[in-house]
Amino acid sequence: MTSPTVRRRRLSAELRRRRVQAGLTLNDVAEELEWSPAKLGHIETGIRKWPSVMEISALLRLYGVTGGQREAILTLVRESRLRPWWTEYEDVLSSAYVGNEAGAVSIQSYAGILVPDLLQTPDYTAALARSLGRDGRAAERMVAAHLKRQEILDSGSLVRYHAVVEEDALQRVSADLGLLRAQANRIVELATQSERVTVQLLPTSAGPHAGLAGPFSILEFEEDEADLAYVEATQGGGIIEAEESVRSCRRVWEDLARIAASEQATVGILRRMALLT
Repeated sequence: MTSPTVRRRRLSAELRRRRVQAGLTLNDVAEELEWSPAKLGHIETGIRKWPSVMEISALLRLYGVTGGQREAILTLVRESRLRPWWTEYEDVLSSAYVGNEAGAVSIQSYAGILVPDLLQTPDYTAALARSLGRDGRAAERMVAAHLKRQEILDSGSLVRYHAVVEEDALQRVSADLGLLRAQANRIVELATQSERVTVQLLPTSAGPHAGLAGPFSILEFEEDEADLAYVEATQGGGIIEAEESVRSCRRVWEDLARIAASEQATVGILRRMALLT
């Protein structure tokens, strides 16, 4: 099933479309149903996460939506209210991002000085958790959450995962040769054995580049859903929906992919890195 987060966004867009088709403004609907305009605005923008079947039924009656179309929208409501697995790990991951990641058909990811989450070995994730000051239990939960997320590389809606990985991200763990070897081998395994995964290594010798502003991911969805970008920050990242901002992220991505090593060259470099450690 598509992620409840994606269902929720699809529901919001469908409700906006139906209201416009009915020739009604937010104020018209709010006055008719005796709601505040803010309540309806929150439903249409997805800020209100849990609209009830009763509330949406009232909107559909007002918009004149009946029969199979009504039932399809109410099914979206029910599915958007499901509690997904990642809500159990909100202390160690961003539900806003993972909810969209779980429903994406294509992801392009650049993680800066880190190995991207979906490529990490458990030992790498644990080392990262410790560097962030997480205690043993929190580190275990972070590893468990990453392993659960990585399941989308083998199943689910994801068709293509393309990562640009900084050489520096691997060199930063070179003090632990076993960890470096295992992480390099893991990336090679995914890049060579999974039809969904493409990896390009960005060599340190490439010098300064457009990705220096920080890590980000671009997510694409099915059924004419708009693309999204996620930009990471120290105190938690943010979802970007504005078309021009997403296009800006895509231009940076294209620059990174252009200067990074090819898929074949990347595998060769990583294999030599693993052998030399």
